[in-house]
Formats: sequence, structure tokens, C-alpha cells
Amino acid sequence: MSVTLREMPDEMIGGWLDVSNAHYEAERLANGDSPEQAAAKARQSREQYFPGDRPAEPHIVFEVVADGHPVGVLWLGPLDEKRPQEWWVFDVEIDEGHRGKGYGLAAMQLAEPAARERGAVKLGLNVFGTNTVAQQLYRSLDYTTTAITMWKPLDS
Repeated sequence: MSVTLREMPDEMIGGWLDVSNAHYEAERLANGDSPEQAAAKARQSREQYFPGDRPAEPHIVFEVVADGHPVGVLWLGPLDEKRPQEWWVFDVEIDEGHRGKGYGLAAMQLAEPAARERGAVKLGLNVFGTNTVAQQLYRSLDYTTTAITMWKPLDS
């Protein structure tokens, strides 16, 4: 299995953004946001990181390619312009039919040198509480938990 990263062509970014934002909004809903909060957060993220539906410099969106065929997407960039050396995995998504084959692990391993080559000294990410598969993957790659947010709905 040969897994590589290839910069996503500009003409594919808009379609990917539509799907990615819908997933992000759904994840926020599943993890406690109201529909209004989830929609606002997805919209804000898109406007901030993809003005004109193109990645803000120096953000980069890669296709994850296995044996010459796209199997997923990886989006990397600095979390905050005030800390340009602290990069973030904003999205790593392996297509449904290709999951469980090690492509997510390979993509995350390739994310480190890709970020380092662009000046990163640190790589972080957020994983929603309901995504236990991803949590296990990140732990296996020595990511450290830095915060846990918890909530409980109160009956009225």
C-alpha cells in the first residue's frame, strides 16, 4: 500500500467544502450545539479559513491518495495567525468505502512532515467526544489530551 498526499486542485475545493462543512455542522449538533450555533460555527469557519472558497495562506488541503487513487482528504494549517508555528489538523476524512485499511493512520503520519516543511513546530487537533475511533488513532500516534469538555442536559 502506497499512500501519499497531493494538493487538492482548486476546482475541487468548493465541492469538498460543502461536504466538509455539512459534516462539521452535523458533528457539532451531535455534540451539543443548537442548530443555530452549529450553522454559525460552520459558516464562520468557512469564511475565516476559505475566503472566496480558497484556502487562506498558508492553509493547505490535500487529497489522501492510495495506490494512485484518492481515498480521502487532509486539511492542515496554523490554528491562529498569532502562533504561525502551531499547526492544526482541521480535517482528516477517509471516504466511507476506504475506512479500516490504514489510510487514516498513513494520512496522519504524512501530516507531520507536511506541516514541519511549512514551518510548524507543533501539530494539534480537535476530536469530538463521540468519535472514539479517531481518539484511539490519535492516541496511537502519541497525541496528548490537553482538555476535555463535558456537559449534561438538565431536565426542565
